[in-house]
Amino acid sequence: MAQILKVDDIHVYYGSIHAVKGVSFEVNEGEVVTLIGANGAGKSTILNTISGLLHPKMGSVLFEGRDLKGVAPHKIVERGLAQVPEGRHIFQQMTVEENLQMGAYTQPNSTIEPGIADVYERFPRLKERRRQIAGTLSGGEQQMLAMGRALMSKPKLLMLDEPSMGLAPILVEQIFDIIRELHAAGTTILLVEQNAQAALSVADRAYVLETGKISLTGTGAELMASDAVRKAYLGG
Repeated sequence: MAQILKVDDIHVYYGSIHAVKGVSFEVNEGEVVTLIGANGAGKSTILNTISGLLHPKMGSVLFEGRDLKGVAPHKIVERGLAQVPEGRHIFQQMTVEENLQMGAYTQPNSTIEPGIADVYERFPRLKERRRQIAGTLSGGEQQMLAMGRALMSKPKLLMLDEPSMGLAPILVEQIFDIIRELHAAGTTILLVEQNAQAALSVADRAYVLETGKISLTGTGAELMASDAVRKAYLGG
């Protein structure tokens, strides 16, 4: 399995606060890799560093073997790395379809209609609401739209930041079913999630973050069975 992402000993600061302290991990093509941890552990900071929104003080991020240091975020998207941010951040005043079109800005015009058709096949509810203003969608529908918009860029690596946040349990189940479908179709996914049970259930491999450092690593099943993980994150 070819390595698509390598994060090597990154240190990230917010002013004088050392938020990420020497984190290293990799993602291979076709995998779902999950980062779990409590609020403030550094999960979102790591994703924002990979996508170029933050810059590490030390360490490196390699995507397909190429260093992302100094590469602008929109250029990182062009290389094939897409992030669905925490809180979704859809274009509230645009329609569903206009949001999807915006997601394809790195792609040739000829791919936009087939891309939208693919998203509607994966998310039938978005097709039903394609002319609806995005800000009027439910939370679950907005999450589907954010994921669909990211898929419009034809990503080689899809990063999902807290996709279950604020959703009812039945919608969380639907979102994770979609993650499983994407995985089965060969999409490589880096998932950040507080819902450890759901996250580990879809993960090929997982890392536990505590106060900016990786404290445990293993397969999803191994961490699900770990006493430390069960006590801290699974209510066991």
